[in-house]
Amino acid sequence: MAPPPRRAWQRMLSGRRLDLLDPTPLDIEIEDIAHGLAFVARWNGQTRGDWPYSVAEHSLLVEEIFDRQEPGGDPCWRLAALLHDAPEYVIGDMISPVKAALGREYGAMDERLASAIHRRFGLPATLPLAIKKRIKAADRISARLEAVSIAGFGEAEARRLFPIPDAAVMEGLSIALRPPSDSRSAYLERFGALMTLIDART
Repeated sequence: MAPPPRRAWQRMLSGRRLDLLDPTPLDIEIEDIAHGLAFVARWNGQTRGDWPYSVAEHSLLVEEIFDRQEPGGDPCWRLAALLHDAPEYVIGDMISPVKAALGREYGAMDERLASAIHRRFGLPATLPLAIKKRIKAADRISARLEAVSIAGFGEAEARRLFPIPDAAVMEGLSIALRPPSDSRSAYLERFGALMTLIDART
C-alpha cells in the first residue's frame, strides 16, 4: 500500500489553503501576506527595541530605496520590490547562513511561491534580470542600514559584510519599529497605492 500523501499545505486566516510544494495564484491573498510578514522578525529577532523589526517593515523600506534608485519608475517594478520577500509569509525569514545550509530545496520552494505571488498580482512569473538586480541592490542597502541601526553591527563590519557603492543613498532613511498591526496596515496601504498607480497606467 502506498504511503498517504505528505501534507504540504498551510491554512491561512483568509480560509485559503496554500500548497507549499505546488502553490497557485488562486490561493494567495494580499491580506494573508501582509499579516504574515508583519509577524515575521528580521535578523532572527536579534534586534534592539521593544518591537521586532518585521519583514513587512523591511519590504516597505526596500520599495522606498528601489524607488530612489529610479524615481517615478514603473509601479509594476515597485510592486515587485514590495513583494520581494513575500514568500516569507509562509516559509519565514532565514538568515543567509541557514539558507546556505538548507541548500537548493529551500530556494526552490521560495521560487515557486514567488512565481505564484507574482502571477496573482499581474507581474511576470520570473522578473527581468535587470529588475532583480535593482531589487537586490535595494535589499543590500536596507540590510546595511538595519545592521548598524538595530542589529548591533559596527560600521566597519557592516561595510565589509554589506558593501554598497554609495552610502549617500541611505541619507534620510530610518528604521521603523512599531506593533505588527501597524506594520500590516502600512504594508496594505502601500500595496493599495501601487495597485492604483498600476491601474491608472492600463
